[in-house]
Amino acid sequence: MLPVQRKTRTQTRKGRSHHALKSAAPVTCPHSGEIRAPHTACRETGYVAPNGNRPGFFLELKILGTKSKTA
Repeated sequence: MLPVQRKTRTQTRKGRSHHALKSAAPVTCPHSGEIRAPHTACRETGYVAPNGNRPGFFLELKILGTKSKTA
């Protein structure tokens, strides 16, 4: 089926005004308290938070010269 009337450019663009992505809320590292993006490793400690399939763990960060720790 086709629409009865064609949508104008303005109607189309106004409808798309709600399609914008929202920025992810920052989270804090439980070990250092540093603010970081969700689902990423902490820059200070290298800690990655647990998810449903794996436990939390620490990454070795060669950039900052930190050593890995055991969770």
